[in-house]
Amino acid sequence: MILEHRGKRPTIHESVYVAPTAVVCGDVTIGEHSRVLFGAVIVAEGGPVAIGSYAIVMEHAVIRGTPRHPARVGRHVFVGPHSHLTGCTVDDDVFLATGVTILNGAHVGSCAQVRNNGVVHVGARLFHNAIVPIGWIAVGDPAQIIPPQEHDRIWSHQDEAFPLTVFGLERAPARESVMPRITERYARVLGEHQADRIV
Repeated sequence: MILEHRGKRPTIHESVYVAPTAVVCGDVTIGEHSRVLFGAVIVAEGGPVAIGSYAIVMEHAVIRGTPRHPARVGRHVFVGPHSHLTGCTVDDDVFLATGVTILNGAHVGSCAQVRNNGVVHVGARLFHNAIVPIGWIAVGDPAQIIPPQEHDRIWSHQDEAFPLTVFGLERAPARESVMPRITERYARVLGEHQADRIV
């Protein structure tokens, strides 16, 4: 389904295949010979999404642009099933396996590989040819690649950066929740989809 959002329509090269159950919404550009498979969602949520030529977006992958972090996926990139890319930059010739997560402000360098269930965390920067092993997490700039069992080490890079980068909000004081502010803001922004139009 192709949708206009906030008055902007996707620009999809005529050679692109978009599966009938995929959704492409808003200020999205998809380059020639790319493929968007069943159940994939590509949505410009206030920030544009640009996908290069010969990109493959597999089943149930999500690519989302945000106002603070547009999403850019380069040429010859493979985005595996159930992967989630939000407000990030992925350079050319990158392989993202099944279940990969690339978060806001992250940058994946050319020819990099993020293997099954790997994470490139908020603001992390992976260089050319970098590899994130299965289930590992890349944090920092330049990225340190850390096994998942080292939670405290991973979180030490994200504690303050995460809510500010992703939600634009400072972390709530101890024993308080930032969730009311997050959900109210998201409800307002996501409510704009009520005015979307099928193209």
